[in-house]
Amino acid sequence: MLPKSVKFILGRGQQLWYQEGVTKDGRKLDRSSQERLRISACTRVAGGESVTDVMSSCGYSRTTYYKWLKEYESKGIGALKRRHGSGSSPLVGKKHYVRITSWINGQDPRDFGYASGLWTRAIVSDLIEKKLKIKIRARAVGDLLARMNITPQKPLRRAYERDETAVMKWKKKTYPNVLKMAKKQGAEIFFLDEAGIRSDSKLGKTWGTRGKTPIVRTSGQRQQINAISAVSPLGKFWFALYECKFNAEFFIAFLKNFAKYRRKPLIIILDGHPAHKAKSVAKFVQSTEGKVQLVFLPPYAPDLNPDEFVWKHLKDNGLRKLPLHKNESLKSRVEKDLLRIARDKSVIASFFKAESVAYLSA
Repeated sequence: MLPKSVKFILGRGQQLWYQEGVTKDGRKLDRSSQERLRISACTRVAGGESVTDVMSSCGYSRTTYYKWLKEYESKGIGALKRRHGSGSSPLVGKKHYVRITSWINGQDPRDFGYASGLWTRAIVSDLIEKKLKIKIRARAVGDLLARMNITPQKPLRRAYERDETAVMKWKKKTYPNVLKMAKKQGAEIFFLDEAGIRSDSKLGKTWGTRGKTPIVRTSGQRQQINAISAVSPLGKFWFALYECKFNAEFFIAFLKNFAKYRRKPLIIILDGHPAHKAKSVAKFVQSTEGKVQLVFLPPYAPDLNPDEFVWKHLKDNGLRKLPLHKNESLKSRVEKDLLRIARDKSVIASFFKAESVAYLSA
């Protein structure tokens, strides 16, 4: 017989007390504890205790114990372990995945009449109810999207004015022709772009106590420097810094500096900035007699230019991660960071691995 008071530790912090004259209901325990209780009950009976004593302490009917014992005797202890049920079929099944994916990856919420341009769980939930006549809570949408391999991501900007037909033409026809031209002329291809860098640009993320915003000490002096760079699919890199306003006159000076001492002709791919397309620039390019040639990207398509990733890398691994020290020169820091890029071929190669510039290696 059990003593008047016995405590069973069942896991997850749950305890089951046996007291004489008091029957506990084991069905109220969690599944892990119920599994431990089944195993404990059967091993106790197998060790010589009566079913009546075990039943009074654990809180199940006599029929249940004999069912456990039968399973235990025929199949062993494994038969007493909990089984993971398959559960009911989800309301939104795999047959719906293609349609939902086409909404999120192919369209904008505003195309369906929503005010937001960003997909949220609430919007997806509402759209599923409208289109599929299936009601699913917004908090369950996250699990659904995870099963569909759709994750929350920071989106890229796309201008309304962007012409996707022109973009496709560039990828399929124009750039392949540029490659043929470069091969025929023995020319080098470079992608060129300009950027402005500020000392008070947005910092990256750091860890801190919830509800208490961390403080990072940095220079309070506002500094700004402009930079121009060119990157080659073959791993070459060139840059220059300037503090003045960018215009056609300075762009010509940059082109002269860039082309200086180069033996091979240059094919420079760049955007349609007004300074790039100025008449004086076109006149200078013509005067080089083919040593410098400019090829323009489609309008509003910065993602086609791998040199754009130079600036992202510079900011993510420079000022955002290592803010300026007191009295430190922004110009000096940016120059060091760009020189570091120039020396690292693997970093330069990474600019050509983004999905948006995959056409370069097609």
